[in-house]
Amino acid sequence: MATNQVYNDGVQFDVPVSAVDSPASPGSGDAVLIGSLPAVALTDPWTDADGVSRITVKTNGVYELAVTSEGTAISIGDIVYYDTGDSGLNNSSGGNTHFGYALAPVDNAATATIPVKIGY
Repeated sequence: MATNQVYNDGVQFDVPVSAVDSPASPGSGDAVLIGSLPAVALTDPWTDADGVSRITVKTNGVYELAVTSEGTAISIGDIVYYDTGDSGLNNSSGGNTHFGYALAPVDNAATATIPVKIGY
């Protein structure tokens, strides 16, 4: 049996806040990027025993998140991207990071809070 396993499923774990690329000040419920890894912050920042500011994140599941449609309406199943320029989710692939999939529609040029399935 392997003794080097760190997490059983690897979908929920703690990371230093400094490892979060966007947003700059993550809080519980926020969509976050750790490099190009999409996640949702499950906690506000907390300080570990070594004095490091950390958050707990989850890299799968479905979360209610604000999504903006840019250029075309969003349909169920469309890819949602993380835009580090505005620390938000939209349907514009240009230079943005694949975050997940819309599970509800968003009208063109609108922002709505919809369920988003994280991941690929």
